Amino acid sequence: MIDRRSMLSAIISTALVPPSLAMITPAAAQSTNRAERLWTGFSSVVGMAFDKSGNLYAAEWSADRISRVESDGKRTTFAGDLSGPSGLAIDAEGNIYVASYSRDEIYRFTPDGSRETWLTGLSTPAGLGFDRAGRLLVANRRTNEILAFDAAKTRSVAVSGLRTPVGAIHRPDNGFVVSNISGGVTIVRGDGRRIETGEALRTPGPGIAQTASGRVFVVDYGGTGIHEVFDDGRTSLFVDGLSSPVGLTVSPSGGFFSADWGNGAVYRIRLA
Repeated sequence: MIDRRSMLSAIISTALVPPSLAMITPAAAQSTNRAERLWTGFSSVVGMAFDKSGNLYAAEWSADRISRVESDGKRTTFAGDLSGPSGLAIDAEGNIYVASYSRDEIYRFTPDGSRETWLTGLSTPAGLGFDRAGRLLVANRRTNEILAFDAAKTRSVAVSGLRTPVGAIHRPDNGFVVSNISGGVTIVRGDGRRIETGEALRTPGPGIAQTASGRVFVVDYGGTGIHEVFDDGRTSLFVDGLSSPVGLTVSPSGGFFSADWGNGAVYRIRLA
């Protein structure tokens, strides 16, 4: 069993997971504050994202696979043999990008499942996302940077001087918000001002997400909650009662979803 607090430093190696068709266990109606448990049966979800059709893709760290979940809960194993899949992001064309934390690589999958090694030579890549120009953002944990790659794979440093970053989002003002697993949240505003915050979070995880209205949320992987982060550096506990939340994403329809490391469940979060 992997110690939850060493999740992002463990190296997991398992055999190829063959494609399969299954149903994720629908959870009994259960909620905690604003969170409604939807499905159980996942294996340590880290990165998660929706495609335009509303299908959820989840990087299951402990199973070395990516699962695809339809709205009715039907699950297929989309890809296996990934060795510690961490971050996951989907571009405007529907291509799925997955970071292999232990192999220092990023893979790109077409919607039909064709796979290529898109980037190599990284340094423990964790969370993935896209900036407003469509560049892939990579939380490069070991170098304490957020890297940005355009379609031609041209590399630039978006944010440096961080503290073991594992997730980032791009703000409307052209700034960034970064979660650091060793502690704290870094806000880099568009005017260059930098704010270190997040003292209330024990271990900020890869799950960081931004709603269409610009609200920013970060999971506390070392705790039980999801915190909202404000532009001025304030944080507020938004959801509590979870079990080591790690994954966090927004659906095309504006829904808000989180995944627990501790119990293998996916939750729908009520924002209102």
